[in-house]
Amino acid sequence: MRIAVTGSIATDHLMTFPGRFAEQLLADKLDKISLSFLVEGLEIRRGGVAANIAFGLGSLGLTPLLVGTVGRDFGEYRVWLEEHGVDTSGVRESEIHQTARFVCTTDADHSQIASFYPGAMGEDADLDIRGLAGAVGLVLIGAGNPAAMLSLTHQCRAMGMPFAADTSQQLATLDGEQIRQLVAGAAYLFSNEYEASLTEHKTGWSAAEVVSEVGTRVTTLGSQGARVDRVGAEPVMVGPVKDVTPLDPTGSGDAFRAGFLAAVAWGLSLERAAQLGNLVAVQALEVAGPQEYPLTRDGLAARASASYGQGAADEIVAHLP
Repeated sequence: MRIAVTGSIATDHLMTFPGRFAEQLLADKLDKISLSFLVEGLEIRRGGVAANIAFGLGSLGLTPLLVGTVGRDFGEYRVWLEEHGVDTSGVRESEIHQTARFVCTTDADHSQIASFYPGAMGEDADLDIRGLAGAVGLVLIGAGNPAAMLSLTHQCRAMGMPFAADTSQQLATLDGEQIRQLVAGAAYLFSNEYEASLTEHKTGWSAAEVVSEVGTRVTTLGSQGARVDRVGAEPVMVGPVKDVTPLDPTGSGDAFRAGFLAAVAWGLSLERAAQLGNLVAVQALEVAGPQEYPLTRDGLAARASASYGQGAADEIVAHLP
């Protein structure tokens, strides 16, 4: 099954200031603030929900189609994704904007001063994916430009294309009616525990009603694993991966989605899908950066066997490149 992935594509520019912001801020002069901080380091990380998920799918041997808008500064990032199995032919280049960018400086107290530039992502509302009907088996509508999320969901419905809803980071921005439009009729709905509760609160739907609106509801439970719900079936509860050493949670949710959808594309059960989702998520959790984790047959086989048994490991590894 071919998967198209939509949502944000961005880079993170992360800097460290060895001092304390609080010592440089004068309460009676904040209306005239003018400061420059000499930082010790700069890390540039590739990110964005859609790009992170596509990276994970590509690393697992699929060839996902990434769909979105970037700037002319995307060249090196495009090469990176293509080297990891991502088809970037669905990524268009803005003539006027740069790729979306998050710029953040963190001080010794872990206080942060940051800015987010949406840039080319603002043009995603103009994307037209109706031509993908028949060419892809699933479209993941990831968090990004809210207008684009709504437009792409409507296009999927109009063309009869199965879609997965992943509202995640935009739930705070969306109102109840918008969330209902994004969720109703989805083949899959992804969220973490908090997002699941917020979805119910904002839509006015009960947990059972949310499940009745989608084909499969997938809820990640952090250190407790994951839960998969379907109408008329007992919940599938999958425990966590053993012996995890967390470092950076950024992108671990996106990695889970990549693992889950890869297993779905291979025709594996929902239990195996959640297990592979957990396995890929902890790979991302143990490194700094959402696209820096290694995926090897031997490494995944060992962790799958230790956490879920040899049968699960054999089924999953059989599909890995």
